[in-house]
Amino acid sequence: MNTSSNIILGIDPGTLFMGYALMKVNGNKPQLLMMDVLKLSSKKDAYERLQKIHSTVSELIVTYKPDCFAIEAPFFGKNVQSMLKLGRAQGVAIAAAMNAGLKVTEYSPKKVKQSITGNGNADKEQVWKMLQRILTLEDKPDSWDATDALAVALCHHYQSTSVLANLDKGLKGWEDFIAKNPGRVKLK
Repeated sequence: MNTSSNIILGIDPGTLFMGYALMKVNGNKPQLLMMDVLKLSSKKDAYERLQKIHSTVSELIVTYKPDCFAIEAPFFGKNVQSMLKLGRAQGVAIAAAMNAGLKVTEYSPKKVKQSITGNGNADKEQVWKMLQRILTLEDKPDSWDATDALAVALCHHYQSTSVLANLDKGLKGWEDFIAKNPGRVKLK
């Protein structure tokens, strides 16, 4: 379990609107650093928009020095062209993170919603209400893309600090868990 301070960069990829959020975690307490949306002009060439996504993610990494990068996976829709464009946007954001040496973790929209609300079919308003409660936020952002990015970052925090995250590390029972996680034991 990660108990030190770290910064998570969450991305909600898009070809016209890319949400991004940075969240700091001290111990196990998440806190919003900032969230916003990169608005891309539909009048610009598709490759110019991809370059802007790459440069924005790179600038965020240089400025905030995140320890990890989490991105929402594209959902499977019926429009193949939209899926290809979204995949490209996601790819250049991932490339910027990898170029900076960050580990990339991808989450499905359903996994993100389930991690935040407990319901994989929650709507954007429900996700925002839970983010408000968990992170004690007041002002509603101008765009759902920003809150989606924050939800991705918080999902990553939950997934990486879960007791279940240790299961793939070959634990051999409670004694092994306690030996590998002494900070998790609380004596009364």
